[in-house]
Formats: sequence, structure tokens, C-alpha cells
Amino acid sequence: MSLHPVGIIGTGKYVPERILTNHDLEQMVETNDEWIVTRTGIKERRLASSQQATSDLAYQASLKAIESAGITVEDIDLIIVATITPDMYFPSTACLLQDKLGAKKAAAFDLSAACSGFIYGLATGSNMIAAGMYKHVLVVGAETLSRITDYTDRNTCILFGDGAGAVVLGQVPEGRGFRSFELGADGSGGELLKVHGGGSRVPASEESVQGKQHYIHMAGNDVFKFAVRIMGSAAEDALQKAGISKDEIDLLVPHQANIRIIQSALNRLSLSEEKAMINLDKYGNMSAASIPVALAEAAEQGRLKEGDCIVLVGFGGGLTWGASVIIW
Repeated sequence: MSLHPVGIIGTGKYVPERILTNHDLEQMVETNDEWIVTRTGIKERRLASSQQATSDLAYQASLKAIESAGITVEDIDLIIVATITPDMYFPSTACLLQDKLGAKKAAAFDLSAACSGFIYGLATGSNMIAAGMYKHVLVVGAETLSRITDYTDRNTCILFGDGAGAVVLGQVPEGRGFRSFELGADGSGGELLKVHGGGSRVPASEESVQGKQHYIHMAGNDVFKFAVRIMGSAAEDALQKAGISKDEIDLLVPHQANIRIIQSALNRLSLSEEKAMINLDKYGNMSAASIPVALAEAAEQGRLKEGDCIVLVGFGGGLTWGASVIIW
């Protein structure tokens, strides 16, 4: 794919301490644990404290990724933060993170592709390294979705949680690293999953706040159908580009939105559940943070062995999707 093979040389994650269980949600909206687990596979999710913003979660995950990579903060050339819940419009969360880390020579920007954002970030950062522009890129997926979740809406409040995952990208030995990327978008589905208020179309006002336009709104069934279709096909397209067959996959790290969506992708790829990294029961859907947190946990559990074929795949608002094949 490039003159210099590029791969992930360090992983890290951070999730806030506070846990919101299904039983807690039973006190807030009309729902129950069995209903949530059966339909989504989620048992609990993490919530940021009132003192924590997205950059704070990103900072903790980044420190671990940098340590795991065996480099220093000074070695970071570029910071990409994939998020739909930035601390503020601008400066970017990546710039706030750059300052917190003291990564003085790093360029920094945010990337908005919802739950696919982390894979978009990997594609962007790895290609910059392959082109010889940078040596080390920090890619972070970080979200505080609790700040845009309506805890009176039982269809959405059961799904989302807060957290951050980070990786350091760098040059790797021949035969290792990223083999392919598959990115896509269908803006005609933008209405299916959105926060309508707060931008230039519907600026913040008393009416927009009263109308709950600053919260996530989702057409659940339509998003589910899209996800079931796209997760498997995006992974297949990435495998085809990489010239790798389905039976060579050692581990699938999917976006953690819904257990039924993950199972449909596994069926399409003819994989058993043992070949997937699944942690949505503990964290729910953390949007751009889901895949990097799952990847960091897979590393912690010793599930990423040298030479393994790892497939990352996600989908999200936009609508967007992304997949990548990596030889670890």
C-alpha cells in the first residue's frame, strides 16, 4: 500500500468511573433490564463526571497509548481526534489535547464522521506517514455522549456511553501494518441519526432547547437495517482490497452498537463469536471511541498476536462507514 508499511504501535483506553446500569435506567424511563439486554446486548455504560469533558477522557487514553508505543510526547507529529462531542466548537478538541499533553510540535485537528470517525482517522493518519509527511500520529476516538443524550427518551438513552480510545501510528516491519481501508458515506441518510440543534442551521435558542434539538435523535429501525447491511459488506470490501480471504481473519473488532448487528456481520463473514472482540455489554455505544477501546482491551487480553489478521469495521451517523484490514 505504501513505501513505508504503517501500523499501530501503541494502544490505550480510558473509561470514566461512574457506571449507569440497566437497573438505574429502570428508575428513569419505562424499560427493563431483560428488554435492553435482549435487543441490544448492553448491560451498563460509563458516564463522565460533571468535571470531565471529551478532551479529559482523550488525554487519559492518549497517555496510555504513547506509553504503550514506547515513545515520548515530543515524538508525536500529528493529533487527530475523532469526535461528535467536542469540548466546544473551536478550538478543536485535538488542540486542547495537544496542550494537555504538551505535544508542542504536533499539528492537531478534529474529524467528524460519527461512529466511523476512528477508522477515518486511521486512514488519514496512516497515509500521512506513508507519504513521508510525519513519523508518529496519535489517533483518538473520544466521546461524552451522555451530554447529548435525552434521558427521558427510552429508545436512545439505553444505548450510549462515554469513553476514549487512542492509538499511535508509526512505521512497522515489512509484511505488517495496514493492508487496506474502505470508507464510505451516504448523506441522503443524514436525517436518520442526528443532533439537529446547535449548528448554523438551528443555532442555540430558547426554542431549540425546549424542543430538545440538542439531543441525539435516531430512527432506530432504519439505522439498524443500514448497519446490518453495511457492516458485513464494508468488511468484505476491505478484505478484497487487501487480497485476504474471510477465513484468514483472526479477530474482528466491530463498532459496539448492538449485539444483533455484530452477529449479522459475523454470519456474513462466516466467523464464530469467539473471533470477535465484544465489550458493548460493559460500555454501550461510545461512537468514535467504541473501536479503539475494544482494540485496547483486545491488546490487554493478549488477543492481538504478531502476524494476526485484524479487521476493524464500523458505521455511524452521516451516514458513514469504514473498515480496515491490519496485519498486527
